[in-house]
Amino acid sequence: MNLSTLRTSLLSIKYLCLLIIVSLLLAGCMDYQVGVNFNHANSGELVQHVKLGERLTTFAGEPVYEWLNSIEQRAQQLKGKVQRISKDEVIVTIPFTNSQELQQKFNAFFHSHSQQKTEVTAANSASQLPQIASNFLLKQSNFFLLVRNHLIYDLDLRSLGLISNQGNVLANAGSILNLEFSLKTPWKAKIIPVTENTVPAKTNKNQIIWKLNPGQINHIEAVFWLPSPLGIGTLLIVLFVGSGFYLRYKFMPDPRIQFASQDN
Repeated sequence: MNLSTLRTSLLSIKYLCLLIIVSLLLAGCMDYQVGVNFNHANSGELVQHVKLGERLTTFAGEPVYEWLNSIEQRAQQLKGKVQRISKDEVIVTIPFTNSQELQQKFNAFFHSHSQQKTEVTAANSASQLPQIASNFLLKQSNFFLLVRNHLIYDLDLRSLGLISNQGNVLANAGSILNLEFSLKTPWKAKIIPVTENTVPAKTNKNQIIWKLNPGQINHIEAVFWLPSPLGIGTLLIVLFVGSGFYLRYKFMPDPRIQFASQDN
C-alpha cells in the first residue's frame, strides 16, 4: 500500500468517525413523554414531560416556545401543577380522581383547538407547528368488586413526518423526536395488538411504555382492572348489617321471649 492510498483510507475513516459523532449529537433533539399513572381507583395523574433540543428550536424557531408556554397554560386551566425546569424543559402534572375525569382532562389537554390557538398566535412567525389529532377513550365495565378499563388511544402524527421551516424540508422528524406514551396501573395491564397501526410496547413491572412513531398513525390499546369503590362500599355495608344481625340474635336474648316473660 503506497502513501497516497494510506492517506485516502485514513481520511475516509476520519470522515466516517466524524459522521458517527455528529449523528449521535443530533439524535433525540426533543424528548416528549406522556404518562397516565393510576395510584388506585380514585387517584391518579396525567404527566407530560417535554425537553427541547437545540436542533429542534433552531428548526422551529419561536413557535415551539409558544407551544411550550401553551402546555403550561392548559395544565393550569385543568388545575394541574407546572414545573418549568428551564426555557427548554417543562413537566406538568394533572391529577384525576376517576377514569371518566381522566378521559375528559386528557382530551381537553390535547384537543386540537388548543393547538390551533397556538398556531394562530404564531401566524406571523417564520414557521408554524403542525397539527396533531389525538383521541383518548377509556371504556369501563363494572363487575361488582372490580372495574374493567379498556384504554384506546389514537394519535395521528403524519404531520410530523418532516420538520420544515419556511416551506423548506430540514429533517426527518423521526431522527430528532423521541416520543413516548406510558401507562402505569396498580395491577399489570394487558396489551391488545389489534391493528396494523398498533405501536410496539415494552413492559416494566406494572408500567407499559409505547414508543410513538412520527409520520404515522399510532394506535394504542390496553386492558387493566381496578377495584370498584362502589362495589367494595356496598359489600362492606352488607357485611356490617349482616354482622349486626348475627351478633344481635347470637349473643342477646330474643326480644319476643323477653317480652313474653315480662307479661307473665
